[in-house]
Amino acid sequence: MADILTKRTEDYAQWYNDLVLKADLAEHSDVRGCMVIKPHGYAIWEKMQSALDAMFKATGHVNAYFPLFIPKSYLAKEASHVEGFAKECAVVTHYRLKSDPVHGVVVDPEAELEEELIVRPTSETIIWNTYRGWVKSYRDLPLLINQWANVVRWEMRTRLFLRTAEFLWQEGHTAHAT
Repeated sequence: MADILTKRTEDYAQWYNDLVLKADLAEHSDVRGCMVIKPHGYAIWEKMQSALDAMFKATGHVNAYFPLFIPKSYLAKEASHVEGFAKECAVVTHYRLKSDPVHGVVVDPEAELEEELIVRPTSETIIWNTYRGWVKSYRDLPLLINQWANVVRWEMRTRLFLRTAEFLWQEGHTAHAT
């Protein structure tokens, strides 16, 4: 942690990092590109989330939660949408580990998934696939759904709170008759 803040005019990125660390908001995790949001930092997130959540609910939105894992076939249908962050997607190929006397733990080759799963980079594909089952006629509309979740994108250059491999976010997905 910096004893003195770098001057903002000298190195803005370093100043920002010093500020976050000195304010005890977050710290870097042992997982490259990830952070630990400390209690003061998380309290700020909760206050922002609470204020926004109240605004969303005042307009008729409700909260829901959709899976963290998305079948790769869902993203394949939206290839042009995914193109911008495809290189940043984390892919799950197996569902089990096993003990190994030499390496400690290894991926069990017999536990390969039938379809690869993508760790949520965004939720559009799984949400809209779910909406297909929810909406049978215009009478089922509007759908005003909000989700508070975490997403994963393997970012090359990370910065606490601004750009990390895993981050908290809000996404709203609405469907209307007109």
